[in-house]
Amino acid sequence: MMGSIEGLERFDSPGKGRGLRVTRPFKVGELLFSSPAYSFVLSLSERGCYCEFCFTRKEGLARCGKCKKAFYCGVKCQKGDWAMHKLECSAMTAFGENWCPSETSRLVARILAKKKMQKERCASERILLIEEIQSHVEDVDNEKREMTESDIAGLHRFFSKHLELPDHKDLLTLFSQVACNGFTIEDDELSHMGTAVYPDVALINHSCLPSVIVTYKGTSAEVRAVKNMNPGDEVLISYIDLLYPTDDRNNRLREFYYFTCQCQECKTKSSDKAKLKVRKQSDPIEQEVISNMVRYARKTIREGPLKSHELLEMCEQSLDEMGAVFDDTNVYMLHMMYQAMGVCLYMQDPDGAIRYGEKIIKPYSKLYPPYSLNVSSMYLKLGRLYMGLERYSVGLLHQTFILKNSSYKTLLTK
Repeated sequence: MMGSIEGLERFDSPGKGRGLRVTRPFKVGELLFSSPAYSFVLSLSERGCYCEFCFTRKEGLARCGKCKKAFYCGVKCQKGDWAMHKLECSAMTAFGENWCPSETSRLVARILAKKKMQKERCASERILLIEEIQSHVEDVDNEKREMTESDIAGLHRFFSKHLELPDHKDLLTLFSQVACNGFTIEDDELSHMGTAVYPDVALINHSCLPSVIVTYKGTSAEVRAVKNMNPGDEVLISYIDLLYPTDDRNNRLREFYYFTCQCQECKTKSSDKAKLKVRKQSDPIEQEVISNMVRYARKTIREGPLKSHELLEMCEQSLDEMGAVFDDTNVYMLHMMYQAMGVCLYMQDPDGAIRYGEKIIKPYSKLYPPYSLNVSSMYLKLGRLYMGLERYSVGLLHQTFILKNSSYKTLLTK
């Protein structure tokens, strides 16, 4: 029997299929609902920094006595996670350095284990069952199908001892469901911590003009309003990074979610001119030159990751080439600056990171929608960098931005 969430109802959204709408007013910053994860998994790169069960970051985490790989706040968290950790514990010991399932395979294994243990509707399925989430398995292209087949092979290799696996067709569907509906759990600087599925949250449709955002408290997802909402308004989130122009956004939506957005922003492309701003010159830059540079920027963005020093050189080279045509506030320039900032952080160069971050922050504030976490997280990141360099007054200015903007504070701290 389907449950309910106070103030919300499931409905048929015109042109979108199933959706979620509010039945009472909500104000900016107000919590619409919170959902525990149906299943979740901590990224391997974060092991030792966060508790595997509650995702708390702390010093002195206790190590699993058997595999020596997983870490917990204490006995309570370790016992709470055992039903899932046992899927990996002995396998990690047996395979040693050869234990290498993908994060998606690890999550799917936990979903299968949860399905076997959980016979009734759980707290993350109040209005949508895990089986009901969209898969788009029929739309998957050959490249994605090959990746899924590799993940399925990993599932069989590393988890079959502790799991009764369904047939191949059902696994294809489940992996496709996770690909379309999995959520990246992020910290307050939007760094990847893990992956989870939230069936109720997956019911929310996309818009490039979202009415809500999703933040995380441990492994739970919190859905908060970024607009004042009235009864009957649809609850809408963004599935993608909204920095980029309309064509780029819809290319990404078609590639990963198999639809084209029809929101007002996509119909009017009202922000594209500002996002694709070109450098002012005495002689106007020809359209063909601009188009060629856009193609170059898109190709550069899609190139695979390189070693740190190579990536920084690539970013700087791309900034030089694009800077001859694009304004510094052009989103492709901002993308490269953000990549360069990340490399500087990785290379422990806070001054370099600050140099790029200061170029990014003001354009971000103008180009992202109101109350964007991309903006607030950048202020937090810069503030912490300044504090680390003992430049306290400048650091406080960036932190004060969050405090002065009460809705940002609400979205980040509640």
